[in-house]
Amino acid sequence: MNTPKLRVICASVLCAIFVVGLFAGTVSPYPYAKQFRERPNAAPSSTHLLGTDSLGRDLFARLIYGTRVSLLLAPAAALLATLLAGIFGGLAGLVGGWCEKFILAATDLSMALPLLFVLLALRALLPLDISPVLSVIATFALLGLLGWPSSLRVVWAATKNLRNCDFLLLARATGCGRWRMIVRHLLPNLRPVLFAQFWISIPVFVLTEATLSMLGLGVIEPLPSWGNLLRGLEDISAVTANPWRLTPLVLLALVVICFQLILPAQEETA
Repeated sequence: MNTPKLRVICASVLCAIFVVGLFAGTVSPYPYAKQFRERPNAAPSSTHLLGTDSLGRDLFARLIYGTRVSLLLAPAAALLATLLAGIFGGLAGLVGGWCEKFILAATDLSMALPLLFVLLALRALLPLDISPVLSVIATFALLGLLGWPSSLRVVWAATKNLRNCDFLLLARATGCGRWRMIVRHLLPNLRPVLFAQFWISIPVFVLTEATLSMLGLGVIEPLPSWGNLLRGLEDISAVTANPWRLTPLVLLALVVICFQLILPAQEETA
């Protein structure tokens, strides 16, 4: 049962993981790319808490830095997608007519195409040898620019309920322009809906990034993320010898579950 106490526990877990990722440079004992060539695939020890990978890189350090990449940039992509959904969903619900039909038709077309396949196709068009920083920017920019359609319909429906409210009629009567009406009057009143959509999008984008990086089309090595850390699970013998390699998978599942358990509280607020 999803009780308020359980939600508080989940929120505390997410905050703790977020803070650790944010201060990865302080928490991590080594840089994420530092190699200990004499100790490849080392077992966990006091020197390397989770052992090392096949290149001798400290897995604990890479996990901490990968957490920062995934948990800081997924919300950035979710924020971009929510803003796009709020602006265009608000415009469709407020203006109506051909504008509404055009935006909803574009939304239906986008939702008809599987997001993951579209991301794979667009990301594959980019060079595979781009720098790790550019790969991060490209991955989460694509997520933000393509992840708005499902949220837009929710915002559009909420906007239609507000279209004939007194504060919008008053703003229209005083000659307030459409964009100013959306930014200054509509979006603040849609804040609970937008926040719920933002919260829903974060775990979706975390999982999508993990999938792309596992396929080699997301965050590029040597920069770590949860996705490319999971690629290390392909080596069954290494995982059998060092079960602590499953830590990124456990952490990913824990974060997604915590988001889902907190979500009902956000939906009730919306």
